[in-house]
Amino acid sequence: MTELPRKAAARTARLAALPLGYAGRQAIGFGKRLGGRNADVVMSEVQQRTAEQLFRTLGELKGGAMKFGQALSVLESALPEDLAAPYREHLTALQDSAPPMPTATVRQQLTTYLGADWKERLVWLDGAPTAAASIGQVHRGRWLVDGEERDVAVKVQYPGAGEALMADLRQIARVARGMAPVFPGLDIKPLVAELQARAADELDYHLEAEAQAAYADAFADHPDIKVPGVVAVGEQVLVTEWLDSPHSLAHVIREGTQEERDHYGELFVRFLFEGPRLTGMLHADPHPGNFRILPAADGGLGRIGVLDFGAVARLEGGSMPPATGRLLRIALEADPESLVAGLREEGFIRDRIEVDPEMVLSYLAPFVEPAAVERFTFTREWMRGQFERVNDPRSEEFALALKLNLPTSYLLIHRTWVGAIGMLSQLNATAPFREILEESLPGFAEA
Repeated sequence: MTELPRKAAARTARLAALPLGYAGRQAIGFGKRLGGRNADVVMSEVQQRTAEQLFRTLGELKGGAMKFGQALSVLESALPEDLAAPYREHLTALQDSAPPMPTATVRQQLTTYLGADWKERLVWLDGAPTAAASIGQVHRGRWLVDGEERDVAVKVQYPGAGEALMADLRQIARVARGMAPVFPGLDIKPLVAELQARAADELDYHLEAEAQAAYADAFADHPDIKVPGVVAVGEQVLVTEWLDSPHSLAHVIREGTQEERDHYGELFVRFLFEGPRLTGMLHADPHPGNFRILPAADGGLGRIGVLDFGAVARLEGGSMPPATGRLLRIALEADPESLVAGLREEGFIRDRIEVDPEMVLSYLAPFVEPAAVERFTFTREWMRGQFERVNDPRSEEFALALKLNLPTSYLLIHRTWVGAIGMLSQLNATAPFREILEESLPGFAEA
C-alpha cells in the first residue's frame, strides 16, 4: 500500500468486511468447539485473528481508519491480559508506522503547497519517510536559512486525506458492532463522534503550525521538554525543526527500565498540564508515537520531545476550566454532597436527575486516586480494574454512568485525560501526580 486509496467504495468495502470477518471466524470457532476444542482457547484464537485483521486494515488504510486505531491503542492497558497480550504488538505498531506514499507524490505535494521553487529552500530531502501517521508522513530534509542549512522535518499530507478521513469515520461508526469483540465493554460510537468533530482542524496544517509555534515558544527554555519550532507551512505541508531522537515512548513501553518509565512518565504528565497553563491549549493526542526520547549528552536520562499538534483543544478563557481542579479537590477531600452540587453546576448532572453522591465519588476514582498520594504508580492492573468496574453492565457504576452528562466543552479534555491515564498505565510509571496538579491545574491548589 503506497498511498491513500481514493475510491470510497474500495475503502468502505474493506472496513465493512471487518464484522463479516469476525462472523466467519465465530462460525469456524463454533465448529471447533463442537469438535471438542477448549472453548476458551478457541475464543482466544478468534479474538486474536479479529484483532490482527482490524489493526492491519486500519494501519494500511491510514486516514480516519488509522486515526481510529491510534485512539484505541492507548486503551490497550484497560483490556484483560489474556485478550491484550496476543495483539499488543498490532496495537502499538499503529503508534509509530504506516506504509509510505511514493516519492513522486511527495514532490508533487511540495510543489503544490510550498511553490515551484521549494528546492531552493529545501536543498535536500530524504526519499524514504522517517515516520508515518494517519493523514501524513514525515521526511527528513535540510532547509536553507540565511545561507546556512538546518535539519528539518517535512510533514506531507496524503492526497485525498480529507475525503478518506471523513468517509472512514462514517463507515467505522456503522460497523462499530463488528469491532466490539476486540474491545469488550467499550462504546465505540462516542469515540468516533469525537474524532469526527475535530477532523477538519487536523487537516488544516496552518492551524497545526499556529498551535505548534505557540508551544515551541512556551517551552523554549524548558530544561526537560522540547517542542520543535515551525520553519514553513502550506495547506498540506508543514516544515519544522528536526528532533534527533532514536525512539518514541512506545520503545520505553516495550523495553524501558523502571527508571526510564518513571522519568519519562513524569515529563509526559508535566507537559500535559503545563501546556494549557502556558499556551491556553491542550495537546489532545496522547499516544506514544507523538512523544520522542531525546538522548542526554552524558548518556543519562534525556529530555522528551513532543510532536503533532493537529489535535489541540483551544480552551475557553485560555486555561483548563477552573471547575476541573476545584471538583477534583472536593472529590479528594471526600465531600460527596459538594461534589454532586458542583457537577450539577457544570452540567455533568442534569436537573431532576437523582444520583447517589457516594457512588459518584466512587465512579471518579480513576481521576481521584492518582492525586490522593505523593507519588502514584499507574499500572495495567489498576487501569484494567477501573475499566471493568465502570463498564460492567451489572455494576452500580455502570448504571450511574447512564445518568451522567459530558458537556461539549469537556469532551476533548475528558478523552485526553483518559488517553493519558491509559498511556501512563502502559508505561507502568510512578509520578508525582498530585504535585503537578497543584502546580498547573487551575482550582486544584486554591480550593
